[in-house]
Amino acid sequence: MTKAIRVIQSAKEKGRFWQSSVSQLNRSDCKTNVDIEINTDRTFQTWLGFGGAITEAAAYNLSKLSAEQRTKILQAYYHPDQGLGYTYGRVHINSCDFALGNYDYIEKEDQHLTSFSIDHEERYLLPVLREINTITGKPLHLLASPWSPPGWMKTNGEMNNGGRLKKEYYALWADYFVHYIKAMQAKGMTIWAVSVQNEPAAKQVWDSCLYSGEEECAFVKYLGPALEKAELNHVRIVIWDHNRDLLVERAKAVLDDPQAAQYVWGIGNHWYVSEQFENLSKVHELFPDYHLIFTEGCIEGGVQLGAWHTGERYARHIIGDMNNWLEAFIDWNIVLDVQGGPNHVGNYCDAPIIVDPASDKVYFNSSYYAIGHFSQYIKPGAKRIQLNRNGDELQATAFKNDDGSVASVILNETNASKEIKLAIDNDLASITIPAHSITTVVTG
Repeated sequence: MTKAIRVIQSAKEKGRFWQSSVSQLNRSDCKTNVDIEINTDRTFQTWLGFGGAITEAAAYNLSKLSAEQRTKILQAYYHPDQGLGYTYGRVHINSCDFALGNYDYIEKEDQHLTSFSIDHEERYLLPVLREINTITGKPLHLLASPWSPPGWMKTNGEMNNGGRLKKEYYALWADYFVHYIKAMQAKGMTIWAVSVQNEPAAKQVWDSCLYSGEEECAFVKYLGPALEKAELNHVRIVIWDHNRDLLVERAKAVLDDPQAAQYVWGIGNHWYVSEQFENLSKVHELFPDYHLIFTEGCIEGGVQLGAWHTGERYARHIIGDMNNWLEAFIDWNIVLDVQGGPNHVGNYCDAPIIVDPASDKVYFNSSYYAIGHFSQYIKPGAKRIQLNRNGDELQATAFKNDDGSVASVILNETNASKEIKLAIDNDLASITIPAHSITTVVTG
């Protein structure tokens, strides 16, 4: 093999992030079929980066830890060399379920937004964002998503339990976005993009607001011009921000309308309900000039410390989406407590890092390592390259970085170890893929 090769593996029974041995072969001597073949000359989408959501709950948990443990966690996520190298983040406009309670940024029914203030976020969120920017050395690309407008703007009169944005408040709600972006700028934070609505097809007992495809399309026609008028054209608009099952029809509902489509940058997807990865490719085929990003996913139902299947779920979804034109992956909460919160309606979930503030302990779940098998080696600017598999037992994807290195990630969810031959152009290697493992192969 003409290029140096490194193999990094994590497995259910064998540990996390260990360097494994590899046998380099002469391809001309290979008498059997190649299991995975990579062609670096054929490229697809450009990768933007990885990140996670910094919710009020996550920031609150970090505030309860010692400075040493808080720094340990933030370094583990955001340090470009010693951590996962996160460059993206997601924050909520007004409260979400992973907040300490319902809140918005204005006093009562202020229809002129003269009382608008995000000082609420100075208690937990903004201090964490400033610490992160110190670690990264440059601002995160922040996606800001609303879970609900103030209750009085909605048909049900409250922030929770769905309801819809009243049409007479479309312009005011668009102006609310503008106020939020400018207020964040004044606090030293740059909003990279906004989504129209988190999960617009879900009526939840927590902060939520329903939009039909037609309603989302109509609101974009207010939001786009509002950003333009405020000279915020650089802030991207992401639509849908919900599950893959309805991705195609919801993209069409907005992007088939030229007036709305001109303001849209991309489509966000979540992983709940469906593993229809092919829907991303269908959207790409219909609308190749728009971007596809993953904006939320987590393990539902509370914390599962030490579980391996949770990490496998992350790896399976990342590979499935990447192979169907995904350009960025933003996880849900970066840090939750041992219950899976706090969450003001008890909708507890898992996270890659779990903390116990009472004892100042930190736990790294398998999902943290699963994400790391991608984020540490597939860098922003990398291009996905052609990968063919012989058989369906292993799942894999491959990217070529700007420096010429190639990173391929292989997932084995079976109970059996596999001996595979991996070909990268004219080079060939023999690698052992343990049962229930994630393997990253880096060449160059």
